[in-house]
Amino acid sequence: MDSLERLLIERECERLVMAYCHYIDGGRAKDVADLFSDDGIWVSVDREVIGRDAIAKVFLDRQNQSGRVSRHICTNLLIDVIDQNKATGVVYVTLFRHDGPPDRKSSPSGVPTVIGEYRDSFVRTKDGWRFQARTVKIDFAREGTTPPS
Repeated sequence: MDSLERLLIERECERLVMAYCHYIDGGRAKDVADLFSDDGIWVSVDREVIGRDAIAKVFLDRQNQSGRVSRHICTNLLIDVIDQNKATGVVYVTLFRHDGPPDRKSSPSGVPTVIGEYRDSFVRTKDGWRFQARTVKIDFAREGTTPPS
């Protein structure tokens, strides 16, 4: 594999990482399932969800929380290309989240809800690059916080 092909794979995987955050934060959480392979796996602190349909249900539930505002700030992204069809990655996530009236103009700021990382496995599918697995690892959490989406 040449450097250009490696760079293109890294960029496709990076785009999945960013789309995931934008979909959730932008009110399109149900679309997150489209970023996964058909047999994709999403693992949080308290559950493991297997398959695109099951992932869609979890994120539709998140989307229906109309009073929740969130911002996923992802940094220190590192993608390792294994071959033409597989890659892995890790990205730090700082999550700010607030539940309140759906029609508010803004939410109060404060300490992040969660600081942790996403550990990812990527796979090339007939539809392009997708998450094969995404695992949420929490390093710091505000007291009383529920696991993030």
